[in-house]
This record gives sequence, C-alpha cells and structure tokens, in this order.
Amino acid sequence: MGTRNLEKLASIDAQLRQLVPGKVSEDDKLIEYDALLLDRFLDILQDLHGEDLKETVQECYELSAEYESKHDPTKLEELGSVFTSLDPGDSIVIAKAFSHMLNLANLAEEVQIAYRRRQKLKKKGDFVDENNATTESDIEETFKKLVWDLKKSPQEVFDALKNQTVDLVLTAHPTQSVRRSLLQKHGRIRDCLAQLYAKDITPDDKQELDEALQREIQAAFRTDEIRRTPPTPQDEMRGGMSYFHETIWKGVPKFLRRVDTALKNIGINERVPYNAPLIQFSSWMGGDRDGNPRVTPEVTRDVCLLARMMAANLYYSQIEDLMFELSMWRCNEELRVRADELHRSSRRDEKHYIEFWKQVPPNEPYRVILGDVRDKLYQTRERSRQLLAHGYSEIPEEAAYTNIEQFLEPLELCYRSLCVCGDRPIADGSLLDFLRQVSTFGLSLVRLDIRQESDRHTDVLDAITQHLEIGSYREWSEERRQEWLLSELSSKRPLFGPDLPKTEEIADVLDTFHVISELPASCFGAYIISMATAPSDVLAVELLQRECRVQQPLRVVPLFEKLADLDAAPAAVARLFSIEWYRNRINGKQEVMIGYSDSGKDAGRLSAAWQLYKAQEELIQVAKEFCVKLTMFHGRGGTVGRGGGPTHLAILSQPPETIHGFLRVTIQGEVIEQSFGEEHLCFRTLQRFTAATLEHGMHPPVSPKPEWRALMDEIAVVATENYRSIVFKEPRFVEYFRLATPELEYGRMNIGSRPSKRKPSGGIESLRAIPWIFAWTQTRFHLPVWLGFGAAFKYAIEKDIKNLRMLQEMYNAWPFFRVTIDLVEMVFAKGDPGIAALYDKLLVSEDLWSFGQLLRSNYEETKSLLLQIAGHKDLLEGNPYLRQRLRLRDSYITTLNVCQAYTLKSIRDPEYSVTPRPHISKEYIESKPAAELVNLNPASEYAPGLEDTLILTMKGIAAGLQNTG
Repeated sequence: MGTRNLEKLASIDAQLRQLVPGKVSEDDKLIEYDALLLDRFLDILQDLHGEDLKETVQECYELSAEYESKHDPTKLEELGSVFTSLDPGDSIVIAKAFSHMLNLANLAEEVQIAYRRRQKLKKKGDFVDENNATTESDIEETFKKLVWDLKKSPQEVFDALKNQTVDLVLTAHPTQSVRRSLLQKHGRIRDCLAQLYAKDITPDDKQELDEALQREIQAAFRTDEIRRTPPTPQDEMRGGMSYFHETIWKGVPKFLRRVDTALKNIGINERVPYNAPLIQFSSWMGGDRDGNPRVTPEVTRDVCLLARMMAANLYYSQIEDLMFELSMWRCNEELRVRADELHRSSRRDEKHYIEFWKQVPPNEPYRVILGDVRDKLYQTRERSRQLLAHGYSEIPEEAAYTNIEQFLEPLELCYRSLCVCGDRPIADGSLLDFLRQVSTFGLSLVRLDIRQESDRHTDVLDAITQHLEIGSYREWSEERRQEWLLSELSSKRPLFGPDLPKTEEIADVLDTFHVISELPASCFGAYIISMATAPSDVLAVELLQRECRVQQPLRVVPLFEKLADLDAAPAAVARLFSIEWYRNRINGKQEVMIGYSDSGKDAGRLSAAWQLYKAQEELIQVAKEFCVKLTMFHGRGGTVGRGGGPTHLAILSQPPETIHGFLRVTIQGEVIEQSFGEEHLCFRTLQRFTAATLEHGMHPPVSPKPEWRALMDEIAVVATENYRSIVFKEPRFVEYFRLATPELEYGRMNIGSRPSKRKPSGGIESLRAIPWIFAWTQTRFHLPVWLGFGAAFKYAIEKDIKNLRMLQEMYNAWPFFRVTIDLVEMVFAKGDPGIAALYDKLLVSEDLWSFGQLLRSNYEETKSLLLQIAGHKDLLEGNPYLRQRLRLRDSYITTLNVCQAYTLKSIRDPEYSVTPRPHISKEYIESKPAAELVNLNPASEYAPGLEDTLILTMKGIAAGLQNTG
C-alpha cells in the first residue's frame, strides 16, 4: 500500500477504534471487517479522484466524529462550510463516497452476524442480535424448550408443526432504495470478506480474494446509485422474483432438512411430510392496485404468466439432475407398467435436450418417468413464454401441466416405488427436496393477491344500478345495499351485458376480474379490499367475481387500517358472519387483514399498537361465536413507525389465540433484501417465522391483567390526543413538516412505481404512510414513532405515582408492552435532535423555530420517561452489539445529514450562495473532470449537481439507519 497514505489511514482507523470502545465479545470482528473495507475503499478513492478529495472525505469524517463525541453544534457548522465550498462535481463524489462507506459498514455487520452465528452453533452458546433483541428463534432450541421446559410431548410438537402455515407475502412497497445492480455487487463483497477470514486460506487465495474485494468495491462505487427512471410494476415484480432464483428456491428444502434434523433430536423419526404447508409465498407485485394507476389488468396478466414461466424454468433446470440421480432399475409394479407405456409411446430422439436426448432404455424406469415430466415442464415453460410474448400459444393446454396434481403424481409414484424397494434413503434425497419445492411453489411460484379500494367497487355497482334504472347504489343505505346484493347473488340471470356504459376506471375494475377468470386459479391468493368498513364491501366483490365468471372465486379479505375502522372492525365482521348466504360461502374460514402503517399515521404508534392488539382479540372472539376459523393477515412495514421490528418478538407479542398455527404477514421493500438477500439470511427468516409461530401456538403469551388494560386504555386516549393535537390540529405543523424534512423532494428518488400521495393536493391525511415516515427518518427525528408516548406516560405518573411501578411491571411481564417500548428505545438510539435542529436552523422560517424547539424538548422528555419505565440508565444498555453498530454508523450518517441539510438550503433558497473553491476531484482520464457527474442528470430543474447530491444523501441515510419507510 506504500507509506503515502499510512499516516492518514492510521488516523481514520484510530478514530474508528476510539469511537467504539474495545470488543464487545471474543468473537467480535466487526471493527476489523469495517477497517479493512474502509482501507480498501479509501485507496480506490485516492487512485480514482486524487489525494485532495480523499483528504476532504477524511476531514468530513473527523469533524463528524468530533461532533458525535461531544455533540457540539459548531462542528456541524464547520462540516457545513466544507460542503458549501465544494463545487457540484465534488459534492456528488463526496456524498457518493459516504453513502458507499455506509453500505460497506452494513456489509461488515452482516458478515459479523453470520460469523457469530456459526461460532454460536459450534459451541451452542447464547446469542443476542439487533434484529431480535433478546431472542433468536432457532428451530431446534424451540423444539427442546417446548419438550423439556414446557413438558409437551414430541408427538404434540410434531403434530402442531405439520399443521401450521406461515405465508410470507412479498410486496413492492417503495422502500427498497438500493438498485439491484448494486445489491448483487454487495453480495459479492460480502462473500469475499467472509472467505478472507476463513481458517484454511492459503496466501495465494488471500491475494486473489483481496483483488476480488477491491474490484467489487470499485465496481459498486463506479455504478450510478440513482435510478434515472421510476420502476414499472413489472420491474418491481422481476426484482422481487430474483430472490427466488438467488436464495428462496434452494433455501426452502434446505430449511426443511434442518427441521427434519431438529425433529430427530427430540426423538421423532419421521420427516416433515413434503405436502405439509409449513412455508408458503404470496406476492402483491403487480396485483396491488390501491392508489397505483400503473397496475393495470394487463400488468396483472403479465406478472402471473411471468411467474409461471419462471417456476417451470426453475423445475426444468433441476429435472435432469434428478434423472442422473435416479438410475436404479428396481421398482414396483405400478411404476414398471407406467414406464413401459411411456417407452412404447415415445420413439423419437429429442435433439433440443443436452442430456438424455436419445430415448431412455426401459431398464431405467425412473428416468423414463422423469423424462416425460421433463417434456411436460418444457412445454409448460414454452406455453407461458408464448402467451406472455404474443398473447396466444401454439402449444395445446393438455401438452403442458395445468394443475399441481398432474405434476406431483409421477413424482409421488417414484417416491413410493423407491420406498417399497428398500431405497428410502435415496427417495429422501433430491427427490424429496424436489417434492417439497413443488408443494411449496406450485406451478405459479407465488400466489398473487389482488388489492383494490372499496370505493372503486362501489363506482362499478353504481354504474350498473343506474344503467338498470333502479337507483343509485352509492346513495343506498347499507341495509338496502345488502338486500340487493344478496338477491342478485341468489339469482341465476346475468346482472349486466356488454352494453354497460363504462368509464376508464370501471373498465379497469371489470377487466381485472376478467383476467382472474381467464388465468388458472392457482395463480391467485386473496382479493383484499382496502378501506373496507361494511359487509356490503365484501358482498360487492363476491358479486363481481360471479358476474365476471371467476370459476373458483378468490377469498375476499377486508383490510382495516385507520383507528376508527379498527375500532369498528369486530362489529362489521359480526354483521358479515350473521348473513347466512355468506356463512355458507366461506365454509368456516375467513381472513382479515390489519394495517399497521395508516393506523400509526392516524393516531401515533402507542394508540395504534394497542388498538391493533384489542381489535385482534375481539375479532377472534367474534369468529369463535360463529364457529369460523379466523386468519389474521398482518400488514407490517419495515420501520417501527409502520409496524416493523424483530420478527420473533413481534410474533410472540401478539395476543393469545390470534395466530393458532396460521400466520400471514407482509414482507415489504427493503425488508425483502434483509430477509432473503443471501442464503444464511433466507434460512434465518424461514426459521424465525416457523419457530415463533409454533411457540406462540403451543405456549401462548400471557394475557394482560385487567388493571394493565385499564391503564393502557387510559393512556392511549392521552397519546392519541397529544399526537393529533400536533399533527392534525396545530396550524403550523404542515408548513413546519414540509420545511424541516425532505418530504417535498422524496418523489425524486424513483424508488417505487406508485405516487407518494393518494391525492395530489392535500395535507398529511393524503400523504402515504411511507413518505411520511421516510421524511422524519431522514432528519433523524423519527417523530411519528415516539410522539404521544411522552404525554401518555407523564399523565399516568402525575396522576398516581403507583402507575410508574405498574408500567415497569408491564414492561417486565407483558411481551406486547415490552416489545412496544423496546422498539421505540431502538429508534431513540438511532435519533439525534441536534441534527434535526440543524435542519430547522437552515430550512425553517424563524417564526417556526420555537415550534421546532418545543418538539425537541418533547423528544428529550419522552426519552427520559421511556428509560425510567424500562429501568435503563442509557439507551440500549441491554444490547451492547446494537449499540456498537450504531456508533460505528453514526459518523457517516451525520456527514450525510449535514450535506443534505445544506443541499436542501441551496435548492430551496435562490438567494443562498457561496463561492466554491477550485475543483479538487481528479479524474483518472485527465480530459474528463468529475463535472461529468453533473451531466448524468441534465433535465434537473435545480442548479447543476444539487439534485443528485440530495438523492445520494437520502439513499445513504436510509442505508445507514437500515430503515427507509
């Protein structure tokens, strides 16, 4: 590396070590990993852009580190003056450098977590981690806990497991702010780093890995981080599906093998049956049209066909391996007869295959059977490809697989035959894995949910009733609506013909139902109605499905999100269940979705969490009265403000009896990458969900004591009032929010395919929950998460000092309350009101400064009350690993915050000008200065370079806080 930059490097390395006092534990390699990646990156930065630029980066880092150690606001101003003196090209390079360094810090953390996990499995010790606070659900430990500590019999555990289902629903919520091109490079950096620290590495390996590491770090840095066009719903779907290719497809059978092993270790000598629905996958990508005009019926059709093509292709790519493996000649009579029939009927060579292209001889009966499966898979894939490309296919439907039973049948035949002939160990190899994949993914890979707003169905029915001249459906009372819908549902005649006058919106709704009726039923999951409030909302969808000739109607799922809707949900569902026609239709099963994001935005986190808890309890009670098995579908976001947080704790803090072996939950945006980005993350995700669902069912959490409930009811009212008095009733709030955060600029990130607002004009109410949270996360103030808590706790303690003891008891004994408080504490650890104050000073008009000051003192007061209830002196004192990791990230994030605040100032204030110093970034090819970077965005309406710098800071901060929306 030469001595040229050792002194400087030493300083940044020393600073890293000062910031983070020592190792947290013996197996703590985080600082080593971080320093290595940083060293490599700073070398690359110097080679590409020259020493001056690298020194500027270090100067920024040092000022930021000094601010972090003493929280002296003058350091932020010094940092600001460094940024304001840079020319546009330089500020882009520096923002990009810090954003990149944060991504590298995240990768170092992931490798560290995986390393500690392996160490832990070697010595079976304890394990604490950010994403799970104090519990990590290892499937084997969960089994042993249930059998040994809770005295359940192994058979009971096995029976419960076989009958449970976790359905993970991937949604393209616009919070994944990293491009796929970069995610792949990050994966390779992670792999290189992990291999560099492997035990059995030779010096040559080390040198080659080091070169590869530098190459990937440089490739990531040289890739444009900014999406120049918004993604289409098809792009989002392809992005989501890439995780199946990369980790989920192989991850599911691998995980189920681990479950088999864990069962063996508690004395069960059976495997999980391949058709036990332990894990299922659904998707909203291309099906969620709520407020997204870009999701058209055509998009829905494309997405389904694309998923079918991908599924057939994944099976097809594995079937030849299976043919190689099953070379046995012993088989049972049933299989021999089938093989002979097939052998007689196929007499030609298949030149389009690479392996087994000549006719398979009859003394290899398994290969004959699998050869036929391969032909059908080939046709299935080609049929989907032709339908997708041209809208029709020359391959007849009967030549391809149309349902899962046809596909499973020959595979089951091979499995049975092997077992009968004494070859069960062979049957339980790749064939079992393949059977498990077929049972999990079917022919459609994932089931697509359709989501639409209830108003859109009302519009369609209104057009129909007006056309039939029987009045306006929209103006009818609920009773009248139900009466008419039920009479139509019982009648045999069609409700409307092709002459129905249709607006574009009405045609869109009806065409969606037609797409559902044309495609195989296995493509679809649920039909979700957002903003559902009454039984007629559900019956309307049932009627439209019938009218559009959907052969196997989708289950209809009402979604309750706002506080008032959650409150009214149990009564609405009871009214629905009391309709005899509907009870006969659902056959004892109903699903209800509850939304975490909008309820939080509507009333604040504390009241929303409590209302969600109570609504679930009451809904389960209603379902019991009508003998219906109710499934709760949880719509959680990634951030705490949108119901996110550690999986294991989130599940175990649900009310008793609300999961009972069936959990459906959304995995949104950036959380998809955190859950399935690589093999070990995928394994951990499947394990967490399965283990926590099993534990919740077999060992339900405690129910809250009556006095805890009473106190929660009382303080939730105070919290809601306090939250709404500021967010909705304070006249200065909207103006303050728009000025103090980058909310107005959020749309430029091109993260998602849907608009950031439901209605273009309008205040906080019309703003989507994601940008609302995103904006406050960027300024490190996190207002929607904590606002209301302070007022509620202060009220309770001032009313009666005994309440403090009760709140502490609730924290220690009640999982729901503990999780709620712990998550807010984690958010406080990521927050910094000093940074928010800088945004105020630069961007907010002076008459609003006092309002910002008021909110910041509220922040501090809430934080100290929270610590008092949790019994902690400092934030995160129970989680040293997370504290260490946040400290490592802080200096990078602070630099980006300052850069963002000053960039916003330049964008919004035309009067604000400084004279930049001369350009410092040297380009490798002298004739091309870094000013070229400015030309990547020629259409920007702002001064050169500002928009790109701003977007880079947004992406960097989102990466650093590991939460976008």
